[in-house]
Amino acid sequence: MRVTIASDGNNVSGHFGHCEGFKVYEVEGEKIISESFVENPGHRPGFLPQFLNDIGASIIIACGMGERAQQLFNENNINVIVGARGYCGDVMKCFLDGTLVSTGSVCREHEHEGNCGE
Repeated sequence: MRVTIASDGNNVSGHFGHCEGFKVYEVEGEKIISESFVENPGHRPGFLPQFLNDIGASIIIACGMGERAQQLFNENNINVIVGARGYCGDVMKCFLDGTLVSTGSVCREHEHEGNCGE
């Protein structure tokens, strides 16, 4: 399974569309097999869900994400976990041990470059 985290440096980005890129974790069972980074190719409506699908993502983890993006990820068979914050490594530990739970929050304002505050 391929798990992606929208990231700025080593931390979860405040909003996936404006992130520096995506930490990509190859996971087998409860173990990380490999980790890589894919630069964000740019925020365009509807593009990133297809882009992450093309690189084989099964899950996207982010802090904030708009409703339409969440719908598009679901249409691309990519599970969405929103509301994650902090260091990507810690977030992955929570994901692997089953304690990472999506808040289901939806960003409604997109004028920001950082945290959505929703």
